[in-house]
Amino acid sequence: MHRSSNRRRLVSSSALSIAALLTLSITAFPHTAFALSELKQIPGQSTGDSSKDEPAQKDDDSDPLQLPMPDPLVRNGDSAETQPTTDIEEDSDEPDVPVEVLYDINKAPEPVRRMRELIVEAAASGDIERIRPLLGKGPTQTQVSVVETTDEPVETLKGLSGDTEGNEILAILLDVLATGFVRVDAGTPNEMYVWPYFAEKALGSLSPPEKVELLRIVTAGDYADMQEFGSYNFYRIGITPDGQWKFFVAGD
Repeated sequence: MHRSSNRRRLVSSSALSIAALLTLSITAFPHTAFALSELKQIPGQSTGDSSKDEPAQKDDDSDPLQLPMPDPLVRNGDSAETQPTTDIEEDSDEPDVPVEVLYDINKAPEPVRRMRELIVEAAASGDIERIRPLLGKGPTQTQVSVVETTDEPVETLKGLSGDTEGNEILAILLDVLATGFVRVDAGTPNEMYVWPYFAEKALGSLSPPEKVELLRIVTAGDYADMQEFGSYNFYRIGITPDGQWKFFVAGD
């Protein structure tokens, strides 16, 4: 009985000593017990018990650091024909500039009106010599041929006429000056008033009344040739704003 009592006291004393040591450890190092619990959570790792044995799920949409990659400029498998292009195709054919046809001679400068009146009077007389003073001389001489010639303008015009007196040329002068006219190269040193307006207007844009007006000057065969040629190529007259008779020529 005495030994049994001593053994119980020894066990009790040992238990008290162990308890005291544990208490002393906790008191001396108060933060040790919470060191692991205070570790920051690893991104993507769940803290719930139900997900301990499951791999962490990554949500790309909720992660602000995960930016989507831009689409490639050319995707694999796309053909060149399906790719957008920034090239701008320019139309090489420039649109025709609208031509203002004038019929009121009062819209032309006074020197132009005066020269036209003089030409009409001379042509209506039936005497081709009356247009000689109007043709000028030297640098201001009227061009009456598309080719160079040493002949006087009147002689050149007689040679172009279907008759020896030059009456056909005089008739053409009257017919041409009876049509509408246009002002070309306005505001430049080359400004000119030109009869007939067909010389400056695309044949394909002529209205039916304008075609009739053209056929008062040329034949239907001439008109067909002009269409094949691409433009009006019969006689035309040009007068500068200061009243100089610049040209009276046929052809292009």
